[in-house]
Amino acid sequence: MGSMPLMAIVVIAYNIIAFLTGPSLDTALFSVTLISGASWAVTVADALLMGGLVLLFLELVGATFTNTSSIVNHGLSLLVFIVCLVEFIALPAFGTSTFFLITLMALLDVVAGFTVTIRAARRDFGVGE
Repeated sequence: MGSMPLMAIVVIAYNIIAFLTGPSLDTALFSVTLISGASWAVTVADALLMGGLVLLFLELVGATFTNTSSIVNHGLSLLVFIVCLVEFIALPAFGTSTFFLITLMALLDVVAGFTVTIRAARRDFGVGE
């Protein structure tokens, strides 16, 4: 379970919304009145993006470990990004700004994960100076 990329959870959630349940991403989940008097409505799209950002943070924290499962996680994260990219380009339900941002988070997960792991491995093995 430790090698499963967390960004896959957001992609799966978007797929379920797009294919099975079909609620609009603009559907308000709840509304909060701010001190200023403005009303902030949180939509399904907002919730997906917030969840994606939290999971991206957890992925980056997990990338600091250099073990076999983290290497498998990086490979699977690359697969999640490829799936996102294909869905974004090829399927009309995925051609939204929300899914583009999810795809961008998946790309950042891949690039940052490999970068952090390489830096941590270089530090662990004393490569360089």
